[in-house]
This record gives sequence, structure tokens and C-alpha cells, in this order.
Amino acid sequence: MDRTNVLRLMDAGRRIAFIVLLFAAFLTPASFAQQQSSDAPAITSGTSVSGDQPIPPAVAKELDAMKKRIEQLEAELEKKNAPPAAVDSAKVVGSTTPDPMASSVPPASSLSASTELSTATKPAKEEPFAFADWTWLNGNARNKTPAFDSKFFTPEFRADVDYIYDLNHPKDDTIGGSSEVFRSNEIQVTQLGVGGDFHYDNVRGRLMTQFGMYSTTTPRNDASPARGQWDLANAYRYVSEAYGGYHINALHGINIDAGIFMSYIGLFSYYNFDNWAYQPSYVSSNTPWFFNGLRVQMFPTAHLKIEPWIINGWQSYGRFNGRLGVGGQILWRPTGWLSVVGNQYALGEDALNTPGRVRYHTDDSVEVKYYDHPENFLSKAAFSLTGDMGCEHGGGVSCAGNSAKGPKQDFLGFMLYNRLWFHRDRYGFTVGGGKINNPGRYLVLLPPINGATAASGTPYFTENPGDPYKAWDLSETFDYLPSQYLTFRWEFDHRAANVPYFSGKGGITPPQGNTGAPGSLVPGFTPDLVKDENRLDLSILVKF
Repeated sequence: MDRTNVLRLMDAGRRIAFIVLLFAAFLTPASFAQQQSSDAPAITSGTSVSGDQPIPPAVAKELDAMKKRIEQLEAELEKKNAPPAAVDSAKVVGSTTPDPMASSVPPASSLSASTELSTATKPAKEEPFAFADWTWLNGNARNKTPAFDSKFFTPEFRADVDYIYDLNHPKDDTIGGSSEVFRSNEIQVTQLGVGGDFHYDNVRGRLMTQFGMYSTTTPRNDASPARGQWDLANAYRYVSEAYGGYHINALHGINIDAGIFMSYIGLFSYYNFDNWAYQPSYVSSNTPWFFNGLRVQMFPTAHLKIEPWIINGWQSYGRFNGRLGVGGQILWRPTGWLSVVGNQYALGEDALNTPGRVRYHTDDSVEVKYYDHPENFLSKAAFSLTGDMGCEHGGGVSCAGNSAKGPKQDFLGFMLYNRLWFHRDRYGFTVGGGKINNPGRYLVLLPPINGATAASGTPYFTENPGDPYKAWDLSETFDYLPSQYLTFRWEFDHRAANVPYFSGKGGITPPQGNTGAPGSLVPGFTPDLVKDENRLDLSILVKF
């Protein structure tokens, strides 16, 4: 019985009691004149209202029955309004299906049965990784709350605008060898994205557009569109993430998604807002930012994610040859100060027009928050350590070393960063860097000499089996964080290699602009490549 009906019955009972008393007073007017307040003792059969005139037994009996009925209704109302037992209301990741018991109202005839059912209801399973605040992680957005949310859609907006002062002063303002920095001594929109997450009735999807420099620079690092028709680079260039999927309410959640999704090999995020530094070290900058394929995210516990992939290839819109790649991620966060992640990739034939050359790669990181005292001026401190190994074999190269099968072609690298937060996380300071060795240069970003792309290559910087490449870098980053949605960043980067690689003062563009086919030789032109570069990066980063 709901509250409204109970109150109506109580009111009706009081009115009936008043009418009965009025009728009794009419029969005994003298005694009614002396009637006390409603706080008088309970009336029973044979009791006198004023002490000298007894109420007729039939009337007293009716009043007694009515009072008992009112007391019964009041007890049921109190029982109905009692607070329910505490229930964990955390939802499984990706689930938007409401609890069917949350809005049900039991009929008046089944109050006791409803109470027993609510007591036996099991609490919802804990949402994965919801037991701690992970905004301190490198590669993870630091927004604690979305600017807007709804049952159907959570929007997202990102802007990354920078100014790069290159101490080499290339006359064509072109910077090479980076997946985040592309032009010097200019203000550029590196990335602008609009999109968000869709979620309804266990169906899920995500779309993030990309405009600005990323829409040109990211597709040029993928050689797969050179195989076949339909211009995949243009088909996808304005999309950074686009997938649809379904959430299964099993374990602590299972998500099945297909489309373009982030890889996070190399720990750093594709979006600079999420990172501790603007220019990541080579281990991150030279490894995939996205995959095109299928993934399954399984959460056996609230502390563990297992995520297998079947993908077209190594940061590629299509296949390079006749075989897909496979891989996966294992993410373990046993406590709020520790995150361990391993990304693995195998079996992809990812060298254009070289069937039989198979790639393997392992990327593993640990992040530790070793200091957390928000009440102090130094409010937080953490570090991240990443190590990568990989190789290729077949098609004229060898994993094991120089042999009859071909020269050694492998990848070995690491990067280490330490981050400090000050004054209630209003300021941040990061120092870090790393080193790689990649003979064969199969993961080295090709400098855009005379418009060269990953598909065209260039004779000015070869990527032949056995070609040596060793490099290291160091960065210092200062952040001003006035809001969880905004970062002002100042950064100094020093990068060096054992071979000429970075843009020198003469630049890497022919005097009359790009000439002939992308990357081709130009008579009388030699690009100015140097072994190191120093630059200052200034950026404004926004995420809603």
C-alpha cells in the first residue's frame, strides 16, 4: 500500500471517529461539554467519557476497532518508509541496463513478500578499477568528472595547439622524426577532436574526429593504403577512434568492440592532454597509436583486464601483405598506487610488399605513485618505466642475428619518467627520456624529405635491412593546471641519433618546393640532416 492510500485511510478513520463521538455527545450533552483533548486514555467498552455518563457498548466497541485499524495502518506506513539495507550500486563497466528492482513498487497485498525479496537481492558487482583514482597515471586523462553526461551519450572535445621553437632553425620550418611535433616557429593546431561515447541498453560505441596536423601526419606514417584501391588514408584521416560494440554482464564485464581503437603500446596516449610530457620518447613515438580490427575486453576481477586483439596490422588501416596481426593487453592494478600493463603483438607481416617478413613485439610498463600527501606543497609524486623488445624474421632479415637468412633486424628500447605535483595538483613538473636501438630502421619514423611518406620511402634516408639507428632523448616539462579540463605546458626537448636524422638549418624541402614523386631524388638538392636537435615546446591543451 502506498503512502497516499494509507494517509487517506487514516484521515477517513479519524473522520468516522469524530462522527461517532459527536453522535455520542448528542446523546449525552453534559458529558460532551467536559470532553478532554485527543490525548485522553484509550476508550474501551464500558468506559465513561466524563466519568459519570457511560458510552453505549456498541459505540465504544466501534471506536476501539477503528483505533486499532489506524495503529495498524501507521505501523505499515513506518515500515514502508524505513531506509533499505545498504547495497553496492556500482555498475559493471559499459552496462547501462537499469536494475529492474530499482523502480518497482510492490502491491499493497504483497508488502511482506517484497521486503523478503529486497533483502535477498545480491549487490551489483564492483566496477573494474573503480576502487581508486587513476588520474595520476601517465597516458590517462586527469579529468575526474565529465563536463556533461547523459544516459545515452557522453560528449568529448579535445584541442591541442602548440608553438615549437627549434634551435636548429630549419628554413622550411619542417620538423621530422616525431609523431607529435611537425612545424617550427609557428602556431599550429596539432589536433582538434569532437566526439564522445554512446551507451544504451548494453550497446556501446565511440567516435573521435581529428582535425589539424594529426589528420595529415598520422596517415602518412601508414604504408598499407599503397596496396589496393579506395584510398584508405583519405577514408580514415579525419577519424582517430571509431568503433561499435556490445557489453556483456558477465564476470566484472566483457566488452566486444570492432573498428579503430587506441593501442597504447608505449604507454603514452595518442592525445597529449593525457600525458606527462608533450614529446614522448622514441619507445612511444615510434610504436603504434591505433589499431584497426577487433578487441575483446574481459574483466575477471575489479583489478584485472585481459584484452585480445585481431587487427589488420601495425598501426595500419589495411593489411600490408596476406596476413592479419594478433596481440593483446593485460592490465593489472592491485592497489591505487600501482599499475602494471603488458602489450604483446605477433605474426603480422607488416613490411609493405615483403610477404613472409613477420613482426613480433613486446611492450611492458609499470607506474608507481610513491608519494601522496595533498595537504603538503609537494602533493604527489610518481614514476613510469617502460621497456620494449621486438624483431622481424623472414623476407631477408633475422631475429637471432646476422646469418645466412639475413642481417639482424630488431628493436630494443626503454623510457623512464618522474612526475611531481605541487600545491594541490595545480602545478606539475616532469623529467624523463629514453633510448632505442633499431637496426633495419623498421620502426623509425621516416623524415618527410621532399614529401616522403612511409609508402614512398626516400633515398636520402634508407630503411634497408641492417641500416644502423641508435637514438636517445631527454625532456623537462612544466605544467600549469588551473582546471581539470585545461593544461598550459612548457617543455624543453633534447634529441640525438648516431646518424644524421633531424632537420638542420637548410631544411629538408627542395628550394622550389616538393618536386616529382614523393620522396624522390631531386638533382642538385641535398637535405640538411643533423644528428641532434634542441627545441622549446609551448602548448595549450583542452579536454572536456
